[in-house]
Amino acid sequence: MGRRPVLLRLGNVSAPDPALTQVAGLPIADPDLAAAVSDGLDRVEELLRREVHSDYRFVTDTSLHLIEAGGKRFRPLLTLLAAQLAGGTSEDVVVAATSVELVHLATLYHDDVMDEAVMRRGADSANARWDNSIAILTGDYLFAHASRLVSQLGPEAVRIIAETFAELVTGQMRETRGARDGEDPIDHYLAVVAEKTGSLIATSGRFGAMFAGAPDEHVTAMRRFGEIIGTAFQVSDDIIDIASPSGDSGKTPGTDLREGVATLPVLYALAGDGPEVPRLRELGVGTRELGDPEVGEALELLRGSRGLDEARAALDARADAARAELATLPDGPARRALEALLDYTIARTG
Repeated sequence: MGRRPVLLRLGNVSAPDPALTQVAGLPIADPDLAAAVSDGLDRVEELLRREVHSDYRFVTDTSLHLIEAGGKRFRPLLTLLAAQLAGGTSEDVVVAATSVELVHLATLYHDDVMDEAVMRRGADSANARWDNSIAILTGDYLFAHASRLVSQLGPEAVRIIAETFAELVTGQMRETRGARDGEDPIDHYLAVVAEKTGSLIATSGRFGAMFAGAPDEHVTAMRRFGEIIGTAFQVSDDIIDIASPSGDSGKTPGTDLREGVATLPVLYALAGDGPEVPRLRELGVGTRELGDPEVGEALELLRGSRGLDEARAALDARADAARAELATLPDGPARRALEALLDYTIARTG
């Protein structure tokens, strides 16, 4: 079973500040920025629905299945915030934001088939509601419409989205095949995360700055920030799966262990020489699905291991790298909103 991509869900790690406006779950202090981003997301939502319409009603229904299931629209949010660093939300920015969300949704249809998933965003997955063929074809349909939208933005945008498609597929192939003999499993894992999650988020930030007319150095900084925060969110999800008490994060601890997924804390622990390593290997942690009693024991061992500390250090290093990219961008409400997004990513593991 493959690793399902992390869904970047935003929310408060503490009580909401009444002085802040929540936009797609992100608290934004500046009311003008909040209004601009909220309006941009409404325009993206409208274009999403208009774009997937087909004369064949069944295609429209299957395409709307995940659109209507919700989600925080993280990738369009990042595109719109990046645009606010420069010229604001133009029609091209809305088209770019919609295209990256269509690509994301398309990958979810395909991932659910590969993972034999039965639920997605609280509803039946498309493959469970219909069948694998319908889910795959719907994903292909969304990829086609994402490409059609991007073609409106010019040849450079087409090249960028094509390279992003290639990274997404490469990441999935890399994960499916596993680490090669002699390859560091940690390096392999981080490469998968950068390609499967970081690449499209990088393109989201890049497109926002690019189509708002930002200078090249700011476009590059937003691309790098997107890739870093995408990877960081997956690492923080890995940490939460092990370190969070039951129910605190909204995710059942040990979910990845139950599914036989070797996450970053697990890989760090297994690469060490701590006293817990022989038992973790005996349990088959990260190599097979575990039952509830085994998950409980594995969680206890991992919570006392250096693997968790090393994963937290890796997360902190990415946070520092992301802050360094933000420091090169113009100061103002948009940059502070991006800083809040980064802070949330790190704070949720506390």
